[in-house]
Amino acid sequence: MSTASAALNVARRRAELLRAAEDVTDLLVVGGGITGVGAALDAAARGLSVTLIEAEDLAFGTSRFSSKLVHGGLRYLATGDVATARESAEERHLLMTAIAPHLIRPLPQLLPFASGITVRQRAAGAVGMTMGDALRLRARTPRRVLPPPRFVGRRRALALAPGLAPHGLRGGMISFDGQLEDDARLVTTVARTAAAQGALILTRVRAVSLHAEGARALDVLTGESLDIRARAVVNATGVWAGTLDGNLTLRPSRGTHIVLDAADLGHPGAALTIPHPGSISRYVFALPQPHGRVIVGLTDEDAPGAIPRVAMPTEEEIDFLLSLLNGVLRVPVHRASVRGAFAGLRPLVDTGADSTADISRRHLVQLSDAGFVNVLGGKLTTYRRMAEDAVDLAVRARGLSAPPSRTATLRLVDRDVPLGEPLLSGPGITRADVEYAVLHEGALTTDDVLDRRTRVGLVDGDRSRAHDLVAAIVSESLDRLG
Repeated sequence: MSTASAALNVARRRAELLRAAEDVTDLLVVGGGITGVGAALDAAARGLSVTLIEAEDLAFGTSRFSSKLVHGGLRYLATGDVATARESAEERHLLMTAIAPHLIRPLPQLLPFASGITVRQRAAGAVGMTMGDALRLRARTPRRVLPPPRFVGRRRALALAPGLAPHGLRGGMISFDGQLEDDARLVTTVARTAAAQGALILTRVRAVSLHAEGARALDVLTGESLDIRARAVVNATGVWAGTLDGNLTLRPSRGTHIVLDAADLGHPGAALTIPHPGSISRYVFALPQPHGRVIVGLTDEDAPGAIPRVAMPTEEEIDFLLSLLNGVLRVPVHRASVRGAFAGLRPLVDTGADSTADISRRHLVQLSDAGFVNVLGGKLTTYRRMAEDAVDLAVRARGLSAPPSRTATLRLVDRDVPLGEPLLSGPGITRADVEYAVLHEGALTTDDVLDRRTRVGLVDGDRSRAHDLVAAIVSESLDRLG
């Protein structure tokens, strides 16, 4: 067991960058999203030496743009993909009971029996929620963690979701899933746990090329090149994986969310689950968030062409989400009420399906022709299993000596931030939050704090109001580190 600190900061980065250039590491992981940090933790917890490099910041890509759910796979049941639903339920159980119960809470989700939702959709939703509860039982998740689904009447449905249109409402079905405090925070917490196990976590280090025994890399902050030598390599760069392995054929899918004020939906106490028109397997969710926000999503659209540094929502996707939401609301939400919007790209493997919505969310772990391991696809909920499979293959293919994975019972480190007064009304961010992000969570810039250690940046107005205050505290905190 390593006795290394979990604190990530610029001083530690400087020291560990020198070590990475001098030593030969057992495993080099490329990519600082949830899959990459999961692989780094898995390998480090087995006693392997690990170096992780990330071209930007932790959770810079897809991992921070999820629906923030740790879910049991209702959609996969509806499409007959029982294996994926079972895996999701099993990993949700581990996350909520052993790995990260301090980062996840149960979230009630209401499928309203509203006039715009057909009898077929109501029945399919009820059956799916019942089958999902069977998977909960199979995973041995106790009722105190995730209560079983149940029917509710009209009055209870309106109490949970006051913004619903009462006319034609016939109650609904309530089920429960896991809701992350924040997806980017999960990534950072897994990275800190890996660091506590001895892993080197190096952001702003870009892999220029990969091979079976390491990588040619660039320190983005200084422009200096370095060679990182490794006994095994895992490519966990998500939608950018093809830039390091030209034999990969990816089909990115854009998932868009919008951010609303909770007041626009009557301050709901449950998420809304709204089927797509004519579908029994695709849904839009309106998910309550901290600090009086609701996020609504998400879309599933082909995103061909060059991979952007940050994906952008389209107006058509925003209009689509508003249209589905307004179909069940008493008072419609207009475009002017949208406080923010964000999009992420799913790293799906091209199977030739007509639509990205038809591509399986099962992950793919394979050995490249160059001898390194690629890990693709999957979902945030199953990151731990993806990481375990990737490390298993790397160990096997490169002849490393390592015990089996132990992450199924390894609890992630806590985030112990002193209480303090908010810097400004709305987002709830405090001086202590900013200082902790720089001193303990590896934030190097104001953007790191606004967009990934907190989620102030999801609302442009909040971001503008907080920017200068946060920038001053970031500068002071970096000065303390020397």
